[in-house]
Amino acid sequence: MAVDKKPPEEGSVLVTSVEAAIAWARKFSLFQYPFVTACCAMEFMSAMGPMYDMARFGAEAPRWSPRQADLIWVVGTVTNRQAPILRRIYNQMAEPKWVMAFGTCASTGGFYDNYATLQGIDKIIPVDVYIPGCPPRPEQVLDALMLLQDRIQAEGSSRMRALKEMA
Repeated sequence: MAVDKKPPEEGSVLVTSVEAAIAWARKFSLFQYPFVTACCAMEFMSAMGPMYDMARFGAEAPRWSPRQADLIWVVGTVTNRQAPILRRIYNQMAEPKWVMAFGTCASTGGFYDNYATLQGIDKIIPVDVYIPGCPPRPEQVLDALMLLQDRIQAEGSSRMRALKEMA
């Protein structure tokens, strides 16, 4: 039985290993930018405290400039007046970048179904992970962070290729 086997591209094993290592490093070094607007801030601070130890996920120290961050946490209600500000902050972040919608208000507008409230931040920026709840429990936040880390690890090479094609 003949097997049509192509020889491996030169350096493909090394490149794959480097991409996997980069994805692993990214997953454990998330530089977060908190965009905190409302009551979910209390639960966000609780999740960031020592009891839940965000440092073990590599997401402990917030960055106060979007240019230094690769993960934006949108925490709480976003009004229509704040939407352009959030979009500008998102655009200032370098690639690759990720977004987490923290709480029901950031995800869907929550019970603020009126003309002044944005009915979900995914109307203006892409969202990678939604954290449901009003407010979400810290355990849900940790679950969402681990889900994001798994996605970062899995998409490592495909996202890198997409960024190279964009350049």
